Amino acid sequence: MTTSPTRPLPAVQLRVPTDEDAHAWHAAFADPDVMEFLGGPAELSAYEEFTARQRMHDAQLGYCLWTLVDAQGAVIGFTGAQPWPREKEWGPVGEIEIGWRLGRSAWGQGYAYAAALATLERVRAAGVPHVVAMIDARNARSVAVAERLGMTLAEEFTTPGGNPARRYELALGRG
Repeated sequence: MTTSPTRPLPAVQLRVPTDEDAHAWHAAFADPDVMEFLGGPAELSAYEEFTARQRMHDAQLGYCLWTLVDAQGAVIGFTGAQPWPREKEWGPVGEIEIGWRLGRSAWGQGYAYAAALATLERVRAAGVPHVVAMIDARNARSVAVAERLGMTLAEEFTTPGGNPARRYELALGRG
């Protein structure tokens, strides 16, 4: 596992989201700064549906957006992979997208990168040959994580909502 020049990566645990995690995600993502590039905070019901969908992905595919837990057992966000929604009329339909979202208290500590590395290991083991990351171009933190993972910028575009976006790609190979 790679470390930064100044400190080791934090310990992370990824688990399939539970019903209770919908409440934890709702609380962690209620901060407008956390949701700045994602349309703003959402209602609890959105996270209840979202965690249920992730459980389905894990059961059917062997991967999902997992709940991210720190060394003390606190839910600090999620990371993982899921198919790009087929109902969207734009973006990488049919591709597997990796992503991460952390509550503000976990920012700047290496959690997103550590969890993304764990995600890449898991999706590679599940036989996924490559992944994409769709990132709002103004989201410097997420862009930095994608680039640190070695992802290649494949496309810059404007979303249907008018936001500048980037699609990153990474071939996973075997091993």
